[in-house]
Amino acid sequence: MSDDRHTNRMQRKKDVVDERISRATEERGVLILLKGNGKGKSSSALGTMARALGHGQRCAVIQFIKGRRETGEYLFFRDQPNLDWHIMGQGFTWETQDRERDIEAAQSAWAVAKGLLENPDYHLIVLDEMSYMFKYGYLDPLPVVEALNQRPAHQNVIITGRTMATPLQEIADTISTVQDERHAFRGGVKAQAGIEY
Repeated sequence: MSDDRHTNRMQRKKDVVDERISRATEERGVLILLKGNGKGKSSSALGTMARALGHGQRCAVIQFIKGRRETGEYLFFRDQPNLDWHIMGQGFTWETQDRERDIEAAQSAWAVAKGLLENPDYHLIVLDEMSYMFKYGYLDPLPVVEALNQRPAHQNVIITGRTMATPLQEIADTISTVQDERHAFRGGVKAQAGIEY
């Protein structure tokens, strides 16, 4: 490709991007859903949270499933002054084998999350692996949708999990799907600190 052709192509692209930027005038928080079978949904949410913390914003994480061991991300972020981290889960459902205890843990986690969604001091809230609570029937998505719709206007929320309840998808601003093409675990590689936890 010649230099002139490249320059013209990039100028056309810039014009399209500039036009989109000029049309995006609304300022408010967004609801982001990170779903799919692929690895990296929680990592993406926490990467976005690192960005928010870098801007001095107050953040919170509620982990709906993780809880049996301290993860690397918790060990890294736990001393951040603008971050509240709530480990509310009892571990994966196939490990707990106790539906009533799992429901109780989900409802306790939701009570904490609901309080955060009502608090204008928080700029970003990560509801990690919350989607499983709807899939397994531990939580009703409709009160969650109501709380999300009533949260402070500037507040951003990220919800992670493989599947997402339809009512959440209907109100989401951004939905990203992480695909699974290959996973080391299925190839016999043991889960390791710094990669899986």
